Amino acid sequence: MKNKKRLIYQLFPSYLVITLVSLLAVSWYALSFTRQFYLERTQVDLEINARLLEKLVIRLLSPLDEQAVDRLCKDAAGQTITRVTVILPDGRVVGDSEEMPANMASHLDREEIRDAYLGKVGVRIRHSDTLKQDMMYVALPLYIDNSLSGVLRTSIPVTAIDERLGTIRWRISLGALLIALLASGGSWYASRIITRPLEKMRDGARQFATGVLTHRLPLYDVYEFSALAKTMNQMAEQLQRRLEEITDQRNKTDAVLSSMREGIIATDMSQRVISINRAAADMFGVSVNSIHGQSVLEIIRNHEFQSLMTQSLSSGEGLESDIVYHHGGERTFSVHCTPLLDSVDKRMGGLLVISDVTQLRRLENMRRDFAASVSHEIKTPLTAIKGFVETLCTGEGDDREETRRFLTIIDKHVNRLATIIDDLMQLSRIERDDEIQQIGLASCPIDDVVNTAIGLCAESIHDKGIDVQFACEPDLKGCFDATLLEQAAVNLLDNAIKYSPEKSIIHINALTVDGEIQIRFKDEGMGIAQKHLPRLFERFYRVDKARSRKLGGTGLGLAIVKHITQAHGGSVSVESELGKGSTFTLHLPIKNTH
Repeated sequence: MKNKKRLIYQLFPSYLVITLVSLLAVSWYALSFTRQFYLERTQVDLEINARLLEKLVIRLLSPLDEQAVDRLCKDAAGQTITRVTVILPDGRVVGDSEEMPANMASHLDREEIRDAYLGKVGVRIRHSDTLKQDMMYVALPLYIDNSLSGVLRTSIPVTAIDERLGTIRWRISLGALLIALLASGGSWYASRIITRPLEKMRDGARQFATGVLTHRLPLYDVYEFSALAKTMNQMAEQLQRRLEEITDQRNKTDAVLSSMREGIIATDMSQRVISINRAAADMFGVSVNSIHGQSVLEIIRNHEFQSLMTQSLSSGEGLESDIVYHHGGERTFSVHCTPLLDSVDKRMGGLLVISDVTQLRRLENMRRDFAASVSHEIKTPLTAIKGFVETLCTGEGDDREETRRFLTIIDKHVNRLATIIDDLMQLSRIERDDEIQQIGLASCPIDDVVNTAIGLCAESIHDKGIDVQFACEPDLKGCFDATLLEQAAVNLLDNAIKYSPEKSIIHINALTVDGEIQIRFKDEGMGIAQKHLPRLFERFYRVDKARSRKLGGTGLGLAIVKHITQAHGGSVSVESELGKGSTFTLHLPIKNTH
């Protein structure tokens, strides 16, 4: 920061400048007045001299005696510096104390001469081409029998006046210098009288600023300074009390804000941050201490937040909305914006209360989707069962063969319901065990797991005449829950069997790739369109619903596989192309540390 000047170095020059300017103004006025006075006195003297010569010149003009006029002019000037000139009405010079009249040009164009021709006393100060200096001219009209017969002009160099003023100017300057020195000393003394108490007050105020509110200023003899010192002492006492109260309130407020899970951002009317709590800073990856004064848009980088706050600040009403935030992953925030009011209910800014409801909204969506899917899956067989039972109850199916067929269909749908319920129970159990980390991990040979799954699906494999070719790296093991892993393998193999044509080949390969165990199930089925792949592992999602139900699928098999692999710290992926079959791959860690 630029160094500031001390008050004394501001007051002293000011006083001094004012004094000097005043002194210069007075001196200039005095000199101007004196010069004007001398000019006026000179003009009067020149006119008097002209009046004294007036009658003598008139006698020589009627009749005109040019030699006598010229001699009179030279005699009248004598040894003085006054110049005397006689001019006829036609502008011709007939007498001059300095020059020969015959050598002088016409004076008809001289301004003082023209004034004299008009009957006035002509007065001018101008440069003389003849004498090469500034002159004061006084021209007096000469009348004979009320007729203008000539002009008598007297003149004197202005330099002569300036020489007379030189002594006066020197004396005034010397006096001004002495007064300036005295004014400097007086200005310095007056400045010190004012600044010395102020400096002591400044030192006291500096102590107040550093937090030493117990310091007290001395009371001075000067009333104004004493009153100021007393007021500052009272201010220090009040500040001490207020500071203690504010500190206590701030500590309580900070404790409340820091303990809140919701993010709190307070802004001014320009949407610049004036306060933010730890939760909000963590939400948006910023530092609490580095964002003061920044705009909400700079911190959050989402126009929906800014738009919501703008609407709230302009309307003065509280607004609430769910906003999807995409920086650092997709998150959903429940945002409540309300105007921030001061003690007199005047809007001073806005307050954002932000809650991360990402997981809550995800669970709500999953619950709605799951409830809808479960309802649909269960309603279909129940509707069929109800229809056939009503038919049997009405006696329309008295035929034994028809009754047996109805009962067979009912049994099929009951079994389907039981399968759906079993899969739901299994899926729920896997999720619960994963959450509480109760999965039973033990050393598990991969070939044993896959061979067990193949044995469990042997009947389906035989019925469709499918050839299952299994290849496994020697001694490939991992730390897994063997039962769950077998279930995942069974689900994938069963899925491959259902959607593979008869007498086709299913390839199963178990190997290590990039530090993980991969178990691949490749079939020669019809394949899956690319648009279905991202949702393939969702609950109850089917590519072909009619075909899936016909083949006995519940829509939960792949979801179970996904949760089993996630419970082991792995994942499942799928690659497929229409007409070229599909490949499902289990990605499992070699050393499971779940």
